[in-house]
Amino acid sequence: MSTIKINSKAKDFNLDDQDETEIKLSSFNGKKVLLSFHPLAWTKVCAEQMKDLEKNLARFEELNTVALGMSVDTVPSKKAWAKELGIKHTKLLSDFWPHGKVAGLYGIFREKDGFSERANIIIDENGKVVFVKVYPIAELPDLEEIIKVLKDLENKE
Repeated sequence: MSTIKINSKAKDFNLDDQDETEIKLSSFNGKKVLLSFHPLAWTKVCAEQMKDLEKNLARFEELNTVALGMSVDTVPSKKAWAKELGIKHTKLLSDFWPHGKVAGLYGIFREKDGFSERANIIIDENGKVVFVKVYPIAELPDLEEIIKVLKDLENKE
């Protein structure tokens, strides 16, 4: 399975967030979308990754971007975890069933582990993949790098 390529069309999907609201990727046309995949909730690095999304909500909004946290955890687990972390605005999507389907669509599902890679994928306003980075599992993604990519995209428009 290969990771989705830059300039390819983003694969559409529907997943429920921590509040049991169905989120459809294509409903964000006209905005950039950051798909921030993390292996599992309730782990330290994943918690920091999701708290970074929440802390930078205003910056994402300024850059016409929606950040979505994604993992294979269940909706009830995501709900409890969001409450524990104090996440009120960032959507934490459950890629639980079919297990890891969206991570698989994007070529970042670790079959032998049963969870996704830690990865950030940016989709532009037209539904095209413009950035893909897979990180070592134990590494916290550098959110400043993501903000820079988003700003560079804004400047190209």
